[in-house]
Amino acid sequence: MSDSNLTDSQQRGVLALFRRIAPVANELGALFADRGHELALVGGSVRDVFLGRIGNDLDLTTDAHPARVLEIVRDWADSVWTIGIDFGTVGVRKGGWVLEITTYRSESYDPKSRKPEVVYGDNLEDDLARRDFAVNAMAVRLPGHEFVDPHGGLGDLSAKVLRTPGPPERSFDDDPLRMLRAARFVSQLGFTVEQATLAALTDMAERIEIVSAERIQGELDKLICGARPREGFTLLVDSGLAAHVLPELPKLRLEIDEHHRHKDVYEHTLIVLEQAIALEENGPDRVLRWAALLHDIGKPKTRRHESAGRVSFHHHEVVGAQMTKKRLVELKFPKDVVSDVSRLVELHLRFHGYGTGEWTDSAVRRYVRDAGHLLDRLHKLTRADCTTRNKRKAQALSRTYDNLEQRIARLADEEELAKIRPELDGNEIQQVLGVAPGPVVGKAYKFLLEMRLDKGMIGKDAATEALRVWAEENLS
Repeated sequence: MSDSNLTDSQQRGVLALFRRIAPVANELGALFADRGHELALVGGSVRDVFLGRIGNDLDLTTDAHPARVLEIVRDWADSVWTIGIDFGTVGVRKGGWVLEITTYRSESYDPKSRKPEVVYGDNLEDDLARRDFAVNAMAVRLPGHEFVDPHGGLGDLSAKVLRTPGPPERSFDDDPLRMLRAARFVSQLGFTVEQATLAALTDMAERIEIVSAERIQGELDKLICGARPREGFTLLVDSGLAAHVLPELPKLRLEIDEHHRHKDVYEHTLIVLEQAIALEENGPDRVLRWAALLHDIGKPKTRRHESAGRVSFHHHEVVGAQMTKKRLVELKFPKDVVSDVSRLVELHLRFHGYGTGEWTDSAVRRYVRDAGHLLDRLHKLTRADCTTRNKRKAQALSRTYDNLEQRIARLADEEELAKIRPELDGNEIQQVLGVAPGPVVGKAYKFLLEMRLDKGMIGKDAATEALRVWAEENLS
């Protein structure tokens, strides 16, 4: 690879990285060349080479149309898939590499359509000109490793700036999702948006509504799982994009005046998100992060001005859980994500009833039972939700939660808390009561479960006697 724009250290680093991908990239490049077609490594794959973070997924582009690509790779690839072929993309697996080969193209949106119209191109330079940002409009021709950078992407990469290859208005009009992608790159890569690009993004924010919910969800999910989601969401809110894709977030900017002072809910939310991320143990936890971002979205709807300048948000966690579910469903999130995030929002205030440890063991058991598989995330969200600047208050809350976790651990050791069940199973209930399977068994099971939560383990004999007393009072 050679180019006058590359420093000696960049040349050495890129060559070292390309040596790693050379076997598969050069082999495939030669395969296309032998059949009279161009092939180039492009977009994020080239950008990531310069960032020193190349993975096993490579993006390539070619003048060959999809049907021709299939002919070329059929006998070479370990496997091929065509899920994106309508948009000109053929997927290929070769050894440990996953390759996406896309025909040169330009795409734009009809004002009344949610899907881009794909038009194939015939040269690399035009293909690069239609890409989202200059940092993604660099390419390396294969198999010769010629570096192509007609829009100054390398300079933008060094400056950590996002700028469109052509006029930003045209770029965002062609594909409005690029506006969201800018916020995603701010989060993932720590970039800033160049002023003219930011101005166009702000002016055209409403255009994002033409994009399908699935594509929007994909970008938001990548944004929140980035290294700097606070910066990404700040861009969305400040530009006006959030009002169209996540309107609950800017609505947290509740006015604060001299008569009704309260915590800035929007700023609090961003801090909670950052603090939740700091508690992660195994990389980005999308459920925890979404719960942190949305945990207070019920506050604007439940805000009430009380006497003496006080402000209340009674039951905002219940309202917020409903709003969370509605928003995530509209964004086409998977059902398990919708359920888990909304449940965490609903439970995030539960701990505050603990006081300084007044809960009975029964209440602790119910806390664990209600959290279920989300208990560890609920621990993290509850701790992250403490943003007070009062160090003594923060330390007191932390100690109190430490105490609750210790009690949960003790009860778990004593009672297998994560597997709370009645001490009699369904068959035993039928034997004690002399009934067949049916609604009565379900009611008896519920009674025994509530007793188990209230009293802990009391032994099968005592449970059997309690069941008989219950039956006499409720089934006679």
